[in-house]
Parts: sequence; C-alpha cells; structure tokens
Amino acid sequence: MTDSFRFIGLESQDAGMNMAIDEAIMNSRRNNKVRDTFRLYRWKPSAVSIGFFQSIADEVNLQACTNYGVEVVRRITGGGAVYHDFDGEITYSLIAGVDNPKIPTDILKSYEVLCEGLVLGLKNLGLSARFHPVNDILVDGKKISGNAQTRKNGIILQHGTLLIDVNVDKMFELLKVTDEKLRDKAIKGVKERVTSVNLEIGKLSMEKVALSIREGFSTSLGVQFEEGHLEDEEVQFAKNVREEKYLSKEWTFQR
Repeated sequence: MTDSFRFIGLESQDAGMNMAIDEAIMNSRRNNKVRDTFRLYRWKPSAVSIGFFQSIADEVNLQACTNYGVEVVRRITGGGAVYHDFDGEITYSLIAGVDNPKIPTDILKSYEVLCEGLVLGLKNLGLSARFHPVNDILVDGKKISGNAQTRKNGIILQHGTLLIDVNVDKMFELLKVTDEKLRDKAIKGVKERVTSVNLEIGKLSMEKVALSIREGFSTSLGVQFEEGHLEDEEVQFAKNVREEKYLSKEWTFQR
C-alpha cells in the first residue's frame, strides 16, 4: 500500500475542542498543509451534539444536561442529536480531499465506502456488521453506529460514532421527547433497535476497539495509516475556533 493517511490516535477532548479539531484539520487539508487524516476520539466530559440544521430548544433538555454535567455542541455536519457518553463511545473523523480516488464523488456511495471501515473493524472483533443506507451500521439488525458528512471547499469531513455501551434511559433524559406516552414508546423502541459492543460480545477495552477500527479503515481504503499529530498551527486554529465558534451562544443557539 503506497498511499497513506495521517493517523491521530485515540484521545479525549471536550465537545468544543473535538469539533474545533475536526474543523482545524479541514482547514489545513484545504490549504495542502497536511495529508488526508483519520482521527479517533472520545468526549470528556460526555456531551450531546446536534446537527447543524437542528433547533437546540426542540432537541435537547438543557436542564438535564446541566444536572449531569453534559456539554452541548452544534456540529457542522447534519443529522440528528447524539449523546456521546465518555464511557460508552468512540468517535472517528476522516478528513480528505474530494479528489481522493478512494472516495466516490457521489455522497450516498461515499457513505457506503467509508462506513465499510467500521464494518470491517467490527468484523475483526467478531461482530456480524453491515452497512444500512443512508449512514448507519447494523449488527444483527440493530444500530451500532451513525455517521454524518459535510463537503466544503474541496474537503470531505465524515465523522461517526461507535457504541461501546449504551444507556438509553439517560439518553432520553438528555434529549427531548415531550409527550410522556411517546417518550416511553421511543425508549422501548430504541432499546429494541440499538446495540453496543459490550451488549454483543462483552466488555472490551477502548484501546482494543480503537485498534480494530483503525485496521478496518486502513484495509477498506487500501491505505497505510502513519502515526501523526496535530501541527502547531492546527492546535492554535482549534483553540481559536473553539472559543469563538463552538462555545459561543451565537453558534450553539442559532436555531
């Protein structure tokens, strides 16, 4: 394999910094200062992220988030509200030029190609996983991963979650379902439709799962992942955009 990606290994950041780092890498890649990059991360403290087009007032129970010490951040990608549990999830991000021949120009097809990395990573762990359009990964018919994508200035950002453990009751305290009958029905439905690594095969270390994800993406894309780090310019960009954008009420509460 002659092609290579920069690989940034599993790390933990707060919600604003996680989103800011993804944007910083996009900025550097757009200016051809770094290679295509694959990154793994966790959310510390736990957080709720909402899609770019969502209304935070409609989707998030802000008081419950405050009570639990859960942060709230708006993504630059679309999709729905997601609870990112520090102990229950690994998130990946892949940032690449739209001209990368490994990634289809068709958005729906690109989801399938990129999500194959998660499918292979889960298979490495012994799980029977498959891609489910538009952007989910299922194990035995139950969702274990959701993914979102944006394309801007010639750069693709796709990031997604992998559930290691799942606390559905807590998730529905943090996310809004106003009608109590609908809420009970929704909780039951999610418990029937969602699974996690721990539920399927028992408790594994985050590091073991992260390694499997890395190997899955490397194999699916046919590229070598080379250990790397954020450049100083990226770190500074991320710190700035975290403060000016992701922690600002103007960004978070714009809808």
